[in-house]
Amino acid sequence: MMLRAPAVPLITVDPYFSVWSMADKLNESTTKHWTGHNNTLLGFVTVDGKDYRFMGEGEGETIEQISLDINAMNTVYRFANDKIELQADFFTPLFPESKYYISRPVSYMAVRYTPRDGRKHKVSVTICASEELCLNEKGEGKAIAEAVDISGFAAARLSNEEQKPLNRSGDNIRIDWGSFYLAADGKSESNCFVCESCGMQMISATRELDPCAQGLFLFAYDDIKSIEYFGEPLEAYWKRHGKTIEEEIVIAASECAELLYSARNFSDTLYADAVKAGGEKYAELLLLSYRQIFASHKLVSKADKEILFISKECFSNGCAATADVSYPSIPFFLIYNPELVYGMLRPIFDFAASEAWPFDFAPHDVGQYPLLNGQAYNSLDINGQMPVEECGNMLIMTAAATVASKDASFAMEHIDTLTGWAEYLIRFGEDPENQLCTDDFAGHLAHNCNLSLKAISGLIGLSRIHKIAYAQGLSTDKTASGKYLKIAKDMVKKWTVNASNGDGSYRLAFDRPGSFSMKYNAVWDKLFGTDLFPKSVWASELATNEKQFRPYGMPLDNRAAYTKSDWLIWTATLAEDKDTFMRFIEPLWKAYHFSPSRVPMTDWYDTVTSLQVNFQHRSVIGGFFIKLLDFYGTMKLFS
Repeated sequence: MMLRAPAVPLITVDPYFSVWSMADKLNESTTKHWTGHNNTLLGFVTVDGKDYRFMGEGEGETIEQISLDINAMNTVYRFANDKIELQADFFTPLFPESKYYISRPVSYMAVRYTPRDGRKHKVSVTICASEELCLNEKGEGKAIAEAVDISGFAAARLSNEEQKPLNRSGDNIRIDWGSFYLAADGKSESNCFVCESCGMQMISATRELDPCAQGLFLFAYDDIKSIEYFGEPLEAYWKRHGKTIEEEIVIAASECAELLYSARNFSDTLYADAVKAGGEKYAELLLLSYRQIFASHKLVSKADKEILFISKECFSNGCAATADVSYPSIPFFLIYNPELVYGMLRPIFDFAASEAWPFDFAPHDVGQYPLLNGQAYNSLDINGQMPVEECGNMLIMTAAATVASKDASFAMEHIDTLTGWAEYLIRFGEDPENQLCTDDFAGHLAHNCNLSLKAISGLIGLSRIHKIAYAQGLSTDKTASGKYLKIAKDMVKKWTVNASNGDGSYRLAFDRPGSFSMKYNAVWDKLFGTDLFPKSVWASELATNEKQFRPYGMPLDNRAAYTKSDWLIWTATLAEDKDTFMRFIEPLWKAYHFSPSRVPMTDWYDTVTSLQVNFQHRSVIGGFFIKLLDFYGTMKLFS
């Protein structure tokens, strides 16, 4: 990978079980949680009795890092001195079609060495982990370190002495319940100790290595309870199998070789297809984004066994199951597993159907992670809602998942609610009143042209649902699909006139001549294959968009220099040719490559400086996959 990652994924399981390196070299800085707080892992290779640090900050001699390679599920470092070369492969098996692997909280580091001087050496690798892995902050609570008996492994764990699962919600917080596990296979030993220099409880595992033979370290976390759902504590999906975390560690170790092989094949295929769709720089962005997309979610099961796939709004208030965060993320899941989109939608439908939701439009969210007990964003203040935004999001997401799964069953269970939201869009979506949209950091805006496009796309979506439902025999209404498509078509005709600047460009707001903005919500007309907009509209719009480029991409609109990376790729996907798409992607790639903001991928940055404005580690970068979704033609079920 030529892209210099702003942050490098090491352990990426969920919003709590998270370890990143936010430097070019693994031994130049302390490993961190996605929030930027230390989550200290230290790594040492001992060669003939002498220690060399390859991971984390500290005193003593280091071994030189000679390469770093990042693919979809792996981060591979190589280190060398005059005696040996060491490889460390961090791997989380996030296979999108498998709910079990997505949920299982076990991550790997596979190590091996080769001699460089032709001589025999005594070599071992030691990994140390701090109490920060099980506390919100070091010293905030008493951490307990203890050995764990797992047959065939040296293992230890760290736990908060006072266990209070699901005791708090928030954004810039970390888990302080459950237990972190460190295990090593083969000829290994574990240890528990207090660090003399920092005073923290630590655990370690040491693995002896033979030349060219793999040694395996496993990192695991049992969070006991994962999500509170309308007062009910829910367990992670992997616990449906009835096994303990210790048993899962053993299973994970036995599967490692096979999973590593499958992961590399998956990544190679993803890269090759992404290059065909959008070029090499686009493909690299997809590889880097892959693990972050999953790691900002938690997969749990309701009592009735239905799955919930809960997102956390990382550094944007910590809201959970947010409709306008799920919306940009779904292209990834539409390609690989649309069932997970249904898992995102269920919380919103459940809350909207409850007496606690008083409005005739869709909610924004269902709580603050990990407590889903009702909307957190602006509570029930009518002026703080996003009515057109969320109605459109829910209709589009439900329709897209329906098309991707070729099944309208889920949608028809909620058809009355969806119809009500569609009627709201018909009444208020063509020329939206002064209100917030997902780009709420820009403030309220009336007559928002892009928001009007969302209303149009929502109605197109409902027409797709009805078409599939009728074909499946789930509906006897033959006319519903055509009805909503005609309404959308009539709105398109008005939009192209009222939004036009007269020079081939289209406005930010209907009443703001000369303004510009990204029209990312129009992409669904292309993806669904309905083609209500003339291709000439987006050809001329994108040509004028290119005139707005700054060094690191196109601004979101004319009001500020910042942009949203997800929406930039959606806008570029409106292009009919690959070359135009690649011209939009080039400055975005540069933004991540050169940005001084060393954080997991941000989606909100300045197009002049490449500096992060806010937001990091958010699931919205699943939207990067929208060009690949277009390339595969997944949304074109039938005309």
